[in-house]
Amino acid sequence: MEEKLIDTLKLPEDLRNLTVEELEQVSQELRNELIDTVSRSGGHFASSLGTTEITVALHKVFDTPHDRIVWDVGHQAYIHKMLTGRRHQMAGIRTRDGISGFLKRNESPFDAFGAGHAGTSISAAVGMRVALDSLAPDRFVTAVIGDGSLTSGMVFEALNHAGDLALKRFIVVLNDNEMSISKNVGALSWLFSRTLTGERSSRARERVKSLHKRGYIPDLLFRAVDRAEEVTQGFFSSPAMLFEAFGFRYIGPVDGHNLPAVLQALENAKLQDIPTIVHCHTVKGKGYEPAEEDPILWHGVVPFDRSKGEFKGASTPPAPKKIPTYTGVFADTVASIAKADPSVVAITAAMPSGTGLDKVEQTVPKQVYDVGICEQHAVTYAAGLACEGMKPVVAIYSTFLQRAYDQIVHDVCIQNLPVTFAIDRGGVVGNDGETHQGVFDIGYLRSIPHMTIMSPKDENELRHMLYTSVNLGSPAAVRYPRGNGVGVQFDETLQKLPIGKAEIARRGKDALLVCFGPIISNALRAAERLQSELGISCTVINARFAKPLDEELLASELPNYKVVCTIEDHAIAGGFGSAVIEFAQERDIQLQSGIHRFGVGDQFVPHASQAEQYALNGYDSDSIESYIKSQLASARKVA
Repeated sequence: MEEKLIDTLKLPEDLRNLTVEELEQVSQELRNELIDTVSRSGGHFASSLGTTEITVALHKVFDTPHDRIVWDVGHQAYIHKMLTGRRHQMAGIRTRDGISGFLKRNESPFDAFGAGHAGTSISAAVGMRVALDSLAPDRFVTAVIGDGSLTSGMVFEALNHAGDLALKRFIVVLNDNEMSISKNVGALSWLFSRTLTGERSSRARERVKSLHKRGYIPDLLFRAVDRAEEVTQGFFSSPAMLFEAFGFRYIGPVDGHNLPAVLQALENAKLQDIPTIVHCHTVKGKGYEPAEEDPILWHGVVPFDRSKGEFKGASTPPAPKKIPTYTGVFADTVASIAKADPSVVAITAAMPSGTGLDKVEQTVPKQVYDVGICEQHAVTYAAGLACEGMKPVVAIYSTFLQRAYDQIVHDVCIQNLPVTFAIDRGGVVGNDGETHQGVFDIGYLRSIPHMTIMSPKDENELRHMLYTSVNLGSPAAVRYPRGNGVGVQFDETLQKLPIGKAEIARRGKDALLVCFGPIISNALRAAERLQSELGISCTVINARFAKPLDEELLASELPNYKVVCTIEDHAIAGGFGSAVIEFAQERDIQLQSGIHRFGVGDQFVPHASQAEQYALNGYDSDSIESYIKSQLASARKVA
């Protein structure tokens, strides 16, 4: 078998001796191998295909990791991982003990900044460049942003600051794949930009500045020349006007798949004495036709058949009873509610397909809003709608809703506005890893006055909770997990649930399991085995509400059992179990033993499957069963 050129590359420094033709071969080999690898392992896909040439060019032009490259989010960076010593680890990406699907500082010195949320790269890069001014002023810092991240308000705050600081050796590469801003405005603009920012023009600019400082060029004339350059560039390229307004020099737009053009643009950027934008126009999914045709579908994928362009299992005959996902049930329910009530509107922050609102939009297109990667704006926008009589449903993943905490407090809850927060991916989410686990929302919402927090035991109860929250007249949060429901029958009509009322799902006498959310299924499985194998009977409570608690039921049940546990798919600290303990202490309820809390401990949850994450944190059914057996055995010995 003929050796691939990429087989001779160990680290990015090996790229720097290659010709442009060899670099183009490397790009094609990397792209081809990425398609093969992800077809077997799954993972983020289309974004990395689109940044192949940009990644090769960055590591060719810059002395990484001495020079810093800061990737926005990280799902653009699979090629970066392959070039920085992790190529042969890609088969295990996003699996337990494998490499992360995002950037991690403790995984490689080439990962300058770890991130899984959009819009952070430029802010982090500004901080690095300022720190390096005194520590290592020769280093370049480059932020790579795109794939919709430019809709984040934080990005513009960072651009404004960088321009104000007039940072040198600071470059932003805009990967414009039409998921962010303007289309390529043509070769003429790049021709002009290339000329304006080339070595000869850059030297001439420095010469003119020097003469101006020494008094040989009058101030009025210097300002006129400088303004003429700015206006001319803006005439040829409208994006230039935006970035020039922030104090950046603009280069582009460049064909991001034309490697010589990208290399030249980056070399030109290194010559500039102010912050510089390199605008690259790319095709998301480049090199794999199905991904080019539907980059949203192929953004993050499960294993697929490369030759057929089909996800594995897609052609498998359906099961006799297809169990819907919680996200799908949410979408169908909100669509039904909104169709019947025009005052109900749904809002997402650049995640219409992930949250299911794309399905809602098919039913009520004028009642769905995608505001871009602006979680803060999404929440305050919802508050404004609520002020005028609308009933907004804000559908955001738990981990992303963290970004709008102040808006939830200040703009919604202080004013007691009727906004429903549909918190998708509540709990551990599997292979995305630390940045995406939704295990903090109960903790960051429970302390806020006026907030009601609920989570269903199954997908049918989710429907009733959504109906209840939309018609509550005050702030409410409904959290539900990633994945399928349990396959229950749906009630024909939606019902308003009594606020703060739990239900007993199973009655026993030896142990009490108070559960919040669909994780109750783990408790019920453990209780069933304990009963059938050992004759240990458990009462299992479906709490439904983390705030307000069903105080009457808890007060009557907590004192009656040798073992009392709370179970939640959430961080133990500040979560549902903490609320139960606080209640017991405040009421001075006399327990036969303490309350044991099952949930996520004081650590971030690494990437693995959801089932593995339950077990790693000790709240899978086996762990629950084992704990109750051990505690009751100890109690018998004492007796």
